[in-house]
Amino acid sequence: MNNEIDVESFSDAKTLLQSLNKNPHIIILDLNLPDLGGVELVNSIQETLPDCIIIVLSSQDKIEQVVTILKSGVYDYIFKDDFALDRLWLSVNNALRQIDLNDEINNLRNVVSSKVTFSENIKGISTEMRDVFRLMEKTITNNIPVEIYGETGTGKELVARAIHFNSLRKSKPYIALNVASFPRELIESELFGYEKGAFTGALQSKPGKLEEANGGTLFLDEISEMESAMQAKLLRAIQEMEVTRLGSNKPIKLNFRIIIATHKNLIQEVKEGKFREDLYYRLMGMRIELPPLRKRGNDIIALANHFIQDYATKNKLPIKKLNQESQNALLKYRFPGNVRELKAIIETAFVMSEDEIINENDLQLNQINLLENLLGTAMTLEEYSIKIIEHYLHKNNNNVLKTAKDLGIGKTTIYRYINEGKIFMK
Repeated sequence: MNNEIDVESFSDAKTLLQSLNKNPHIIILDLNLPDLGGVELVNSIQETLPDCIIIVLSSQDKIEQVVTILKSGVYDYIFKDDFALDRLWLSVNNALRQIDLNDEINNLRNVVSSKVTFSENIKGISTEMRDVFRLMEKTITNNIPVEIYGETGTGKELVARAIHFNSLRKSKPYIALNVASFPRELIESELFGYEKGAFTGALQSKPGKLEEANGGTLFLDEISEMESAMQAKLLRAIQEMEVTRLGSNKPIKLNFRIIIATHKNLIQEVKEGKFREDLYYRLMGMRIELPPLRKRGNDIIALANHFIQDYATKNKLPIKKLNQESQNALLKYRFPGNVRELKAIIETAFVMSEDEIINENDLQLNQINLLENLLGTAMTLEEYSIKIIEHYLHKNNNNVLKTAKDLGIGKTTIYRYINEGKIFMK
């Protein structure tokens, strides 16, 4: 913080709460405001600004009230007497020093994070991945929207996180939302937030993902799964850079960068009328296409070795090695689940192997080869997807949540196929 301090005063709680979008560092409040109780006011402030330092002044010195207020997370409680002003000034100065210390820690973190290159976070030396790194580098000194396209499991969110934490907004929030993982009736409140009492079960106000991302980056994964009505509302929010919570008529001004990801071709989705053209052009910016793992050559072995080392380190076990036969088997396998599938295969093989060598049988690729055999059959992409989902459902004993997690898709997608009679539980 600099040496200049902006101070603003309010005569009632309502006006104060309406001004919280100014993001004050410190709030000094009297418990005896006419329109709202002290504990309720503190809770309301903390819901909106959880990091704000709150100092309470009161003429009441009842120990029960002091304990209740301090337990709510306020920074200091000052009793009004002849020495209150001195204690208040001391408390404010201590709070300012704490804010300066927190800023210094964050700056040091930013310096450290800025020295981490993309290739250190995302493993790969293939030509395809070097092209990806070059495009990512072009995104870090500006706020242009980014579209990440790639098959399920190729690491789209990993790329989004890497872009954010190397960008101009790296000290601000990174908020991610997988659109496909939320039922359509909940996605609006999740995106835009809501006020207390806006609907049954809304027991307290809650900011949405757009609001949480203010100043930072909003990552919307599988955006092609968003229904048309919600696309229209998202378009307006992005155009105006403001959001209105459900149950409120007060718009909140925002400033965030948006990164989207999808495994579908958005241009084709626009042509087929499944995605709004105006929203597409609003989101259109730098397009980064992630190659499927089967096209990354020896990156497969490099990633496999990385997952081996990572698993061994986390579980405090000796490092194991892939023999030549297991490496050859991995290079021949098509990886429909891409990097996410490779990680699962390697961790299972680590456990299955009897000694320090992971052999071909430990990889258990023969259990998944039926997926490769499907590739010789003429089917649509949806039909391929259904066969893969059916295989994983059978493998996971019809556990929909685990199947959705394994495949990196929303559980609603699986339930939709079941309801439409396209998938039958065995």
